[in-house]
Parts: sequence; structure tokens; C-alpha cells
Amino acid sequence: MADNEQNTAAQEEQGPQFAVQRVYIKDASFESPNSPEIFMSPWKPEVGLEMNTQTNQVGENAFEVVLTLTVTVKNDEKTAFLVELQQAGIFAVSGLGEQEMHHTLGAFCPSILFPYAREAIDAMVIKASFPALMLAPVNFDALYAQQMAQAQQEASEAQH
Repeated sequence: MADNEQNTAAQEEQGPQFAVQRVYIKDASFESPNSPEIFMSPWKPEVGLEMNTQTNQVGENAFEVVLTLTVTVKNDEKTAFLVELQQAGIFAVSGLGEQEMHHTLGAFCPSILFPYAREAIDAMVIKASFPALMLAPVNFDALYAQQMAQAQQEASEAQH
């Protein structure tokens, strides 16, 4: 038996494998276009959050997952600040079926990255002299299920 066949057989016997290899900030930016005037207004923030994920295979069983968060905070219709953060991780994943792999990379990995992103955003906001901004937890499993249902609906509409 060839080495690759032995490795594949050994992996199948071990079952699914998952490991976080690295968590890091890939890109970060902070803008406060209306400072210092924005500090003179009473603080009644309106917070907007956009999220996106991207996955790249970087090795045989290694995947980079990038969670991009864009937070826009307005005060009295003016932008107080804008934060964009790409929190990334490299994950070793093997022994999963296609659907399980898709769920792992699309929901499980982003849920691991989110607390790191949340902390990094809060630190930038505080250092910019704004009140702390602790983003609410996100249910990535629910978002993933929503995304899959929407994709199925679009596929069935395209067939009709």
C-alpha cells in the first residue's frame, strides 16, 4: 500500500479531525471622520454591523477562514466612527463529508473567530476615546441555516 493510501486509511479510522492552528488579524482600520466635533454632541449612538466570511484552502487539510466585520456608528446622523476588521484563522480540518465541511468552515470557524474580533474592535474604539462597544454575540449556526435556506430557495426559483 502506498504512503498516501495508508495516511488516508489512518485518517478515516481516526474519524473527523479539527484543530485551530493560528488566529490573527489580517487587516484592521479605524476612521473617525467627524472628530473632534463628534465628541461635543450628546452620545446617542446608532450601531450598524455587517459581517462576511471567506474561506481559502491553504494546504491539503488547512483552511484560512476570514471573518470580516464592518461596524458603523452614527451619532445625530453623523458618522462617529467606522471600524473594519478582518479576523482570520487557520484551521486543520479533515475526515468530514462535504456538507459537514461546509458547515464547519461556514459557521463553526467564524464562531471561534468572533470573540477575538469583538475584543479587537472594542480595543480600537476605546483607544479612540469612544465608549466601549461590546458587540452582541452572534449565532453563526442560525445565520448559516438562513443562508442555506436562501440558496435553496434561489436555486428552486431559477429552475422555474
